[in-house]
Amino acid sequence: MNISMDKSRVLQQKAKEYIPLGVNSNFRYWGDGITPYFSKAKGGHLWDVDGNRYIDYRLAFGPIILGHANEEVNATVREEIDRAVLCAMTGELEIEVAQMIVELCPAIEMVRLACSGTEATMHAIRVARAFTGREIVIKFEGMYHGFQDYTLFSTYAPAVAYGNRNSPIPIPSSSGIPRALNDLIVTVPFNNFDILESTLRRIGYGVAAIIVEPCMGNCGAIEPVPGFLEFIQQKSAEYGIVFILDEVKTGFRIANGGAQEYYSIKPDLATYAKALGNGYPVAAFGGRRDIMSIIGHGVAQGGTYNNNMPGVAAAYAVLKILKEQPIIVTINNRGQRLMEGLKNILTETGRSFCISGYPAMFSFAFGKEKITDQRVWDETDKDYYLRLIEATIERGVMPDHDPREPWFLCYAHSDNDIDETLNVFQEAVRQTK
Repeated sequence: MNISMDKSRVLQQKAKEYIPLGVNSNFRYWGDGITPYFSKAKGGHLWDVDGNRYIDYRLAFGPIILGHANEEVNATVREEIDRAVLCAMTGELEIEVAQMIVELCPAIEMVRLACSGTEATMHAIRVARAFTGREIVIKFEGMYHGFQDYTLFSTYAPAVAYGNRNSPIPIPSSSGIPRALNDLIVTVPFNNFDILESTLRRIGYGVAAIIVEPCMGNCGAIEPVPGFLEFIQQKSAEYGIVFILDEVKTGFRIANGGAQEYYSIKPDLATYAKALGNGYPVAAFGGRRDIMSIIGHGVAQGGTYNNNMPGVAAAYAVLKILKEQPIIVTINNRGQRLMEGLKNILTETGRSFCISGYPAMFSFAFGKEKITDQRVWDETDKDYYLRLIEATIERGVMPDHDPREPWFLCYAHSDNDIDETLNVFQEAVRQTK
């Protein structure tokens, strides 16, 4: 990159002495000499330690729905942490948060809090296994459900490793995942009715859960084809399987009630994190009362920090603001204008491309006019995408340095931010063309 990164490079070398790769999540590592280190963030903007200012479309991988350092959220957090940060008792605000989640999300009748999306999906899978008395989980290739071992399969590997589409091979996404777990996971391509149907005919009555993101949040925001989520719901009911909708990224982002509201579907369980706390550590999972009610009756779920007051207070403030103000409507209007502007600019390149996702969370890819699963996405021109993104970052607009990760919008992104982004993107296209 041509922007000044001298201080970031110095910090990276220091960090690598004490932290693997110099970062506390593999996703934050872009490479030696090009990994930025931040100084501050406010609203829709972020500044790195070298003083470079960016319009931020990473938004901490999606949690920032209102804007960085939102004053109303921070004020609520400060008020609550003056009372206590953590207690081994349940507080009134936790109950208020649970009630609001139930009110906003159509399928949720009872809920438990957690600290991260990884924990939420892990707990949901345990509850599903306990409820059904079964152990196998079906997941879709390219989908990410947190860093727990049970579903970290066929997530990032080149699609060629997955074997034939009709008989996929589950590929662990990390060393250290016990081989025994291979027997408990079945992977299938997203958006493929026939393969899911044939898989269920073969093993359906041994499956505890089907877990699915409404769209592929870590693979180009690929949307479900019409009827596919409804098909999962229908087949889950037919085989007595718990349908888990992973709304860690879409929850409280694409609609107040998330994908359940957007697609008018009712999963058996759903998981939340990210936008729920506008950056504070809080997550949740919930669903049907008969399923959730088994928790505490021979089914374990807990966590010392599940009711940490910074997270609980932030969730209370975020949900209250979402209910009272046109947050999602405003984001959608600006996001739609950004998507249409990018589409017009990309059309000028003469390259084939497609845009996927929602105004609040979208992506685009080159070399294909339609993408339905990770196998097709893996054939796109990711090198050109990355060159284009690096050119936008050099000009002060920062999507993620990874073709898989969507662009995210927040309420604090202004019309001027959208205008500046489109101007920068036009320049980046001209440079890389």
